[in-house]
Amino acid sequence: MVSVIEADHQIIIINQPLLDLGYCSKSDCDAEKEAVEAPWSRDNSRASNGMKLFTGNSNKLLAADIANQLGMSLGKINVTHFADGEVNVIVNENVRGKDVYIIQPTSPPVNESLMELLLMISTMRRASARKITAIIPYYGYARQDRKMQARVPISAADVARLLEAMGIDRVVAVDLHCGQIQGFFGPRVPVDNLDGGMVGVSYFGDMDLVNPVIVSPDAGGVYRAKQFREALSKKHDVDCGLAMIVKQRAKANEIDKMDLVGSVEGCDAIIVDDMVDTAGTLCTAAALLKEAGARRGFSFCS
Repeated sequence: MVSVIEADHQIIIINQPLLDLGYCSKSDCDAEKEAVEAPWSRDNSRASNGMKLFTGNSNKLLAADIANQLGMSLGKINVTHFADGEVNVIVNENVRGKDVYIIQPTSPPVNESLMELLLMISTMRRASARKITAIIPYYGYARQDRKMQARVPISAADVARLLEAMGIDRVVAVDLHCGQIQGFFGPRVPVDNLDGGMVGVSYFGDMDLVNPVIVSPDAGGVYRAKQFREALSKKHDVDCGLAMIVKQRAKANEIDKMDLVGSVEGCDAIIVDDMVDTAGTLCTAAALLKEAGARRGFSFCS
């Protein structure tokens, strides 16, 4: 989900299926069921050439939309659960010698989505698929990419090792929380980290901004904010400033203190971030920018 949020609580959603968290209303779920249960006999050249597209339960709407864009049908697969909660995967078509693409964001419930992905990869490998590519728009456990204190895991690396162990050949992700996650995979498994910021660049490039300043909500996002600023300048000739917010956490999802580095007085401030969990950082940052004299506040979150 790529969203642009104004400080006065007006919300504009762009490309909503992307990184959808997996929750929907009854009408949305009915639409999802209709989209996914398309006729399996649709004729297309990609399927005949050995390309197969599958999805689990994490985001069927996204998978159906991708399949429609490609002129393909989703592969026949059942991903269900036993009475005790165990995941049960059954592939109902031949994938021997095929190039298999599995669309499965590891969005909430993260552990269940991740286990579905791992078992689907394992199933395809045991079924003699030629090549398996995982499309993971939302890479779960990405924020745990280094040891910030003693006796904690580097979970992003552990997830990479699990995917490799199951037999994945390639990973496609969108705006990884930290680019170093690509290095957690061995050289046998290339990782494509797609830049979702281009959607925001096009949106803000068409706006009448006054003295725009790109704001990183934390030190780790400065490179992302800098890339966003450079793209705005190159593609739309928009001259932007750069600011950063330094935050100190009391514990996970709880901010103790935030300080602004840079000036936003009289400017249109655009907060660029990749992940919104509780939106605590986003709301606190917007309030801080308002106190610092920002003219308007926007947020682009991929």
